[in-house]
Amino acid sequence: MGSGSGSNSIAAIDRSMVEQIVRQVALEYLGKGKPDAAPALAVQASSRHMHVCRADMDVLFGPGSELTLDRPLYQEGNFAAKETVTIVGPRNRLISNLRILGPLRKESQIELAYTDAIMLGFKDIPVRLSGDIEGTPGAIVIGPRGVVELKRGLIRAAIHVHMNPQEAAYFGVAKGDKMKLRIGGPAGLTFNNVHVRIDPASRLNVHMDTDEANACGLHLTDDIELFK
Repeated sequence: MGSGSGSNSIAAIDRSMVEQIVRQVALEYLGKGKPDAAPALAVQASSRHMHVCRADMDVLFGPGSELTLDRPLYQEGNFAAKETVTIVGPRNRLISNLRILGPLRKESQIELAYTDAIMLGFKDIPVRLSGDIEGTPGAIVIGPRGVVELKRGLIRAAIHVHMNPQEAAYFGVAKGDKMKLRIGGPAGLTFNNVHVRIDPASRLNVHMDTDEANACGLHLTDDIELFK
């Protein structure tokens, strides 16, 4: 009698342990799932352009004037405007039809590629992130309604990647870090100093200037990799 009871108890314990093990394995399997897929990456060449502040907008296009949408850009809320200006460099060299990008900024800024700077006669335009214009050269900007003499604001935009916090977590990077961007193809190369910019509203997007895009043959390949 005692022996039979013990046998039933052991069997019950065994079934309980088996069920617990099965549940644990199932939960672990479901919890792991598949590894998160790499977020979609867009790499784009950014042509020369201007960002304009309210005060300069009033001078260049008239008091109370507003930028008008030509086409939206990849980052939500940003757009290419229909408005353009002419920029005058040393020795009166100029570039006309310089596109303005919206929305309005706190301070005006012009982003050029190296070949643009040479064409205008500038020799010392620094490589900077957008907004970092302390100690940069200026230029004369001509609009349909007036002329602005910028005291500073000309930069070569540093190659950079926009991403949101979730994408930053995927790559294991923080704001201010630098990543690498490998471009494959017949003219492939690797950029070693891709600055990380993080914002909740951003989409994963690398910006390089037209010189950089032409040098690596960006338009010739889909073999692109962003990594830490």
